Amino acid sequence: MPEAAPRSPCIGVCSTTYGDLICRGCYRFAHEVAQWNGYEPAQQTAVLERLASLRAGAVSRHLSPIHIDQLVHRAASVKLRRTGGRSAPDIAYEVLRRLSVWRLPLPWATEDEDAPVQAHVLLGRIDKDIWQRSEAHYERNFRIAAQ
Repeated sequence: MPEAAPRSPCIGVCSTTYGDLICRGCYRFAHEVAQWNGYEPAQQTAVLERLASLRAGAVSRHLSPIHIDQLVHRAASVKLRRTGGRSAPDIAYEVLRRLSVWRLPLPWATEDEDAPVQAHVLLGRIDKDIWQRSEAHYERNFRIAAQ
């Protein structure tokens, strides 16, 4: 039986059509977006694992383990069903994304109660970090140095 292809990480916000080398929606490289359907399942899995690693690093940089755990415990309340096999930072990122879209509060008290960090602000910081990590990976592995 042939290996089933993983789902595309596309979230429908592709910026590679506007000339970005890295998609601002899913953080795949332009050549990965363009060639995704031609990739073997193992190639798709390698891309998904790289994206998960970048996301986990960014989430762990911006959230404490306690905050990650609190977000993971909110998964059911934001209707995140497929959590099996996913890492805690991956689940926390998706919960944070949903809290941001639905404008729900974060599940913890902030250091400064007068100006609490909102979910969309925190998500923006994490997304910026993922973008920078993706860009560094691209520069290190794909950019051809000028002669």
